[in-house]
Amino acid sequence: MPAAVLFPIVRRDDGPTVLLTQRTAHLKDHPGQISFPGGRCESADASPVHTALREAAEEIGLAAAHVDIAGYLPEYLTSTGFRVTPVVAMVTPPFELQVDAFEVAEVFEVPLSFLLDPANHQRHSLHYRGRLRHYYAMPYRGYFIWGATAGIIMSLYRALAAGGP
Repeated sequence: MPAAVLFPIVRRDDGPTVLLTQRTAHLKDHPGQISFPGGRCESADASPVHTALREAAEEIGLAAAHVDIAGYLPEYLTSTGFRVTPVVAMVTPPFELQVDAFEVAEVFEVPLSFLLDPANHQRHSLHYRGRLRHYYAMPYRGYFIWGATAGIIMSLYRALAAGGP
């Protein structure tokens, strides 16, 4: 199932942050998890950028006028069958968000420096569908960032450590 997420890096005076959401607990896919704004590609979407911007507008009300696309990270395959294209973007404040309370329980920001610091990259594992699976996690102030979201953050970390995208 093709999908796209917006990896929104907010230009803050005291350093860039990453805008994340916590999904509501009743959703069918990934309930309660920390995620990037995004979702399934629809037939009307011209590109992953269009999907990511449409979903960010629908989920959190982020206007495309505040978003400058920086590029893509490698496709991320989830264990639940999604083929996710991460769209990295710089977001310029000030902006106002209108959260879709059906999909999003909360929106928050995490310093990019925290997410890119290897000291904050934890390795975990669990048995899922009969297999032992390994994943990254980045606990931050009561939020447990893991799964696809942490995996995509690790893609950015690896790209920057290797000399940048």
